[in-house]
Amino acid sequence: MGNFLAGKVIAVTGAGRGIGRAVALACAEHGAKVIVNDYGVSMEGGEPSSEVAESVVKEIETAGGEAVAVADDVSTMAGGQRIVDTALVRYGRIDGVVCVAGILRERMLFNMSEEEWDPVVATHLKGTFTVFKAAAGVMRKQGSGTLVGFTSGNHQGSVAQANYSAAKGGIISLVRSAALGLHKYGVTANAVAPVARTRMSANVPMELKEIGEPEDVAALVVYLLSGQAKEAGITGQVYTVAGPKIAVWAQPRELRSAYADGSWTPEKIADFLPGSVGVDPMPMLEQLGAMSAAAAAKQRPNA
Repeated sequence: MGNFLAGKVIAVTGAGRGIGRAVALACAEHGAKVIVNDYGVSMEGGEPSSEVAESVVKEIETAGGEAVAVADDVSTMAGGQRIVDTALVRYGRIDGVVCVAGILRERMLFNMSEEEWDPVVATHLKGTFTVFKAAAGVMRKQGSGTLVGFTSGNHQGSVAQANYSAAKGGIISLVRSAALGLHKYGVTANAVAPVARTRMSANVPMELKEIGEPEDVAALVVYLLSGQAKEAGITGQVYTVAGPKIAVWAQPRELRSAYADGSWTPEKIADFLPGSVGVDPMPMLEQLGAMSAAAAAKQRPNA
């Protein structure tokens, strides 16, 4: 048993399986009392069940820790509030929330329906907001607390998961907004973009050269929830953990700028923008191009 989180109360959403489960177990191992939230749906959004959350609570209790299950839907304001309220009623405080819950509805953008867009954005992005909002009010009064959102490298864009990518990009902006708005109250906010072997990563169409286990991600989350991370001034950051690798993503910033002599016109921009401002290369687009070229080469008949 470690003591990184001794005396803290931590809520983890999507904690019934995969990374969420690993985070909940690691928090308990390091001394936290854990609110285990999982609505118990499949990745495709099937019927919910409370059994997965209850099973993780039993694991924690068997190991000598304390936990309580909350099988609520984080995409509702009431669900997010109930997670935090459970912590307050049971343990009297909330020191950290970790929002891992998510589902997938994969479809090309031109084929994606509203029914495939809305649940994904609601679970990932709104589901982070509902818990953050409920926790932020309490943490503001406490003068302490940590919010951890889960994003993805796919916030850069995705071939067939525009809903998921949009939600994950939104989570980064939400985390940075929380970091800015809550800093004066002693509350920190960060995001994690994991690369780990889970049900979701099994569906990634390309081979991942750098990938780890859910426990690698859990170790980073425990640190971000700890007093040591706060003392180090870590807030508003996005970290990737992929097995032995930890990386930090750049903050948004302008790369190059240029000024017109007088007002802009389309003609001026056509002459000026490509050479003077240019573009920022899109690595994933280049990677797709390389994959297409390799596939085409395999299909060519031998000379």
